[in-house]
Amino acid sequence: MKRLLTGEEDNFHFVIHSVDAFGPTVIAEGTDLTDSVVWVHAWTVSDGIITQVREYFNTSLIVTRVPTDASSASHCLPVWESRLSINAGKSLPGLVLAL
Repeated sequence: MKRLLTGEEDNFHFVIHSVDAFGPTVIAEGTDLTDSVVWVHAWTVSDGIITQVREYFNTSLIVTRVPTDASSASHCLPVWESRLSINAGKSLPGLVLAL
């Protein structure tokens, strides 16, 4: 993404397939024009301002919410899961983003 934002490379085109929001987190998922690259962006928004951006390429991402009460801290519930990585046709590493 840095190369795209700084103008060093202009060949990558983002095709957005889905945008989901929950609380202060916005998740966008998509591909490049040829569907050979799967990407996920996770943005944290506070008062309408993006305060954090996380970017994942060719990665299967699961977002979970960590419970605040200690009695259920051992059980994290998934709130979002990559859908495009399932159809990528190749093995992708999996990551868990805990909120």
